[in-house]
Amino acid sequence: MESKSKNLVLSFVVLAVFLFSGVKSWTGEIHGRVVCDVCADSSIGPEDHVLEGAEVAVLCITKSGQVVNYQAFTNAKGIYTVAETMPESDRWSACLARPISSFHDHCNHPGERSTGIKFTYSRPSGHFHTVRPFVYQPSTAPSYCSETDSE
Repeated sequence: MESKSKNLVLSFVVLAVFLFSGVKSWTGEIHGRVVCDVCADSSIGPEDHVLEGAEVAVLCITKSGQVVNYQAFTNAKGIYTVAETMPESDRWSACLARPISSFHDHCNHPGERSTGIKFTYSRPSGHFHTVRPFVYQPSTAPSYCSETDSE
């Protein structure tokens, strides 16, 4: 809790510096979801569920060429968020989001298309970019998953 308070204070200080220095600030936000594909069928269905606590990394390159690395964890709704306020001249240009790990023993194998997603970030300040869901699968699908396939 103490580190969150320090981060909040630091964010306000940085924002104040931008406001009083005449530098135009820019705020970007990236979010996405991490899901357990229970039947490992590469489609989200009623048997699937979100993964709380999954780790995601987001790497962004700014207009000035700086590389910035972020780490995020999903909340109870399986959603992760990365956001930052910086000078307009240093805003994100392109990013790569990729799953790092799922701490759920029953669903910790990355799905086929969950290696990483590259995208350009051209949103205006205050708008967000949504990344398609990352999918984890169990090592073996439950027996009820194959019952519908055999019909």
